[in-house]
Amino acid sequence: MIGSKPAAPPTTQERTQPRFSLRTTLLAYAFLLPFLLLLGLYHTWPVLFGTYLAFTDYNIISPPRFVGLHNFQLLLHDDQFWSGVVNSLKYLLVVPVLQLLSIGLALLVNRPLPGIGFFRTAYYVPVVTSFAVVGLIWTWMYQQDGPVTFLLQHLGLMKDPHSLLNDPGSALYAVMFVTLWKGIGYYMVLYLAGLQGIPKDHEEAAMIDGASRWQVFWHITLPALRPTVLVCSLLSTISAIKVFEEIYVMTQGGPVGSTYTALFFTYSRAFQDFRYGYAAAAGLVIAVISLIFGAVNFRLTRGGRSDA
Repeated sequence: MIGSKPAAPPTTQERTQPRFSLRTTLLAYAFLLPFLLLLGLYHTWPVLFGTYLAFTDYNIISPPRFVGLHNFQLLLHDDQFWSGVVNSLKYLLVVPVLQLLSIGLALLVNRPLPGIGFFRTAYYVPVVTSFAVVGLIWTWMYQQDGPVTFLLQHLGLMKDPHSLLNDPGSALYAVMFVTLWKGIGYYMVLYLAGLQGIPKDHEEAAMIDGASRWQVFWHITLPALRPTVLVCSLLSTISAIKVFEEIYVMTQGGPVGSTYTALFFTYSRAFQDFRYGYAAAAGLVIAVISLIFGAVNFRLTRGGRSDA
């Protein structure tokens, strides 16, 4: 037609944009389907069913009966539960220490030295060791005649020899140290991967310009590690609040409830008292607390991140 404008040629973005056929899309979803089914079976369904049980009085003998918020009202006045929550929050002291030591250890093994692979492996061995084994070993080491007690006594830090796990004032911190010892290798590997992903050109240029090693670490290395710090601190925060294995193997919540955590409270109500509805309510509260602290940790870690 006279006066009509010719159609504009397709842009580069339009030419390079992939076009998926219906068959390709269905095939992709077919490959994803087994994973989605497993995710729903082993993750989504237990979460939904546990949330449902939290509003019932299920006790394995009689069928679940809806009780509304009654379980949560009981939790508000359950001193043992809140004592467990306080102990779980105390466990958060592990998080900053664990991150600092893991970063320091990753910096030490991130060097092309002879035999450095051996040390990387040695630091990771506790991570893959069963906590049943780790707990038994450290329980023996903490005994009255164990090596830890012997060392503390000769350093003048302990007057009367006694088991640290039998002392209400030290039991929780003794278990915290075991968590620290076992977990440091795991986070070291994550930080090591982050360090090896940082271009060496930036650090070398800063060193040539006269920057000290501390300045290079603070202004170049640490900002580049921020995504790794975010992931590691988030994982360790949630793990600290939900600590269970250490308590179960080493102290069973004692002595005098000094290591009785919120998740151990949930375990006791479910598998000792068979009050599954009440235990599910406690688990739901713990999940909410974990999400809150995880969100706060996420916010604080991202707080200094530049948008540039």
